[in-house]
Amino acid sequence: MTEQPKIVISEIDMERLERLLESLPGNDAGKVALEAELSRAEVRPSKDMPANVVTMNSEVRFTVSSSAEEFCLRLVYPKDVSAKGDTVSILAPVGSALLGLAQGDEMDWPRPGGGTTRVRIEEVTYQPERSGDFHR
Repeated sequence: MTEQPKIVISEIDMERLERLLESLPGNDAGKVALEAELSRAEVRPSKDMPANVVTMNSEVRFTVSSSAEEFCLRLVYPKDVSAKGDTVSILAPVGSALLGLAQGDEMDWPRPGGGTTRVRIEEVTYQPERSGDFHR
């Protein structure tokens, strides 16, 4: 078993995510995965978040390791998932795994039809805390 990377989240995100978790049934798979991520997180004041860390509503540019293909997604709450395919829910396995990672980190990304591919966080192109958008 590989060691999980250290993650950092903001106080505001922690408060909002705890409220979200309270609203979900106990056996919800997304809830269980998110609780596991939050249990190992270092929580910081929002104003002290490193600018290169993925927080809620961050927009992230990724590179697929095997092909150098790039794609961008925004990490969102379930109510904000877009049908356009440009968002990922915090309750999706890849969403909860993404929270708190930083530019340069790599993660396994599920592929359609099974299996995974390795992706690298190239840039956090937008982070609410960095922009002073604490209401997002």
